[in-house]
Formats: sequence, structure tokens, C-alpha cells
Amino acid sequence: MSTSTKSIAIAVMALSMMAACGGGGTDAASAGPPGAPTLEKETGGSKAKLLTEADVTLGDIDNGMAEKGKTTYDVKCQACHSMGENRVVGPGWKGITTRRKPEWIMNMILNVDVMLAEDAEAQKQLEQCLVRMPNQNLSMEEARQVLEFMRTL
Repeated sequence: MSTSTKSIAIAVMALSMMAACGGGGTDAASAGPPGAPTLEKETGGSKAKLLTEADVTLGDIDNGMAEKGKTTYDVKCQACHSMGENRVVGPGWKGITTRRKPEWIMNMILNVDVMLAEDAEAQKQLEQCLVRMPNQNLSMEEARQVLEFMRTL
């Protein structure tokens, strides 16, 4: 393979990964889908509201939700995250639900900018991965489906 062919192949792969990982940066005030409760500013304060344990209730695994979450993973997540333990760009998802609380996972999906600004564990992940997770603009329901899929791994 010639040098120019290799360069083109690398450029195509890089562009494909960027397209699959989402559309660039957003500021914390506009990140997330319209109406997402986690990025609305509190009256009189400057901190965004993050989901708490009370906001994320888990029961038995819902296979229908997990299937929809797998579809979202295939479209928006797999370019950067493996279903195994290995890191691609971001960390692998196998065992994530035993290492992280459900509300932490949901906040990383829905409020990545706030989490990277305020959460020590999210900041540690950024130091290891060296790439900010882009905002995927998922709805609360879609994020919950992704969490349900993660629970099956």
C-alpha cells in the first residue's frame, strides 16, 4: 500500500470515527436534548442539576429496553466503546454497572460536559482516554435504554 493510500485510509477512518461519535462540542447550557432536566440552571445558582439515585430506579432487566439500547450503542457508541473490557477511545463497557452507580452512568450519557467539569472520576477517565466524550443528544428514555443494555453485558 502506498504512502498516499495509507494517508487516505487513515483520514477516512478518522472522519468516520468523528461522525460516529457525534457532532462536536457544545456548551453546558445548550448540551442535551431540549427539555432535558439535567442541564437546566437552578434559580439563583450556577450549578446544573444532575440526576440523583432517586431519579434512576432499576428493577429486573427489561429486554425490550436493552434491545433498543443496543441499537443506540450500534449507531452512536460502538466507534468509541467496546462491549468488552478493552478501551477503544473511551472505556469498555463490560462490568461498568458494577463499577459505577446507575445515576453516574446516566449523567455521563446525558450531562457529559457537567460531569467532566465537576466529577473527579469523570475527570480521571478523561486523563486516561485523552478525548472528551461528545454529547450524543440522547433523550432521557434513550439514555435509560443504553443503561439497560449495559446491564446485560
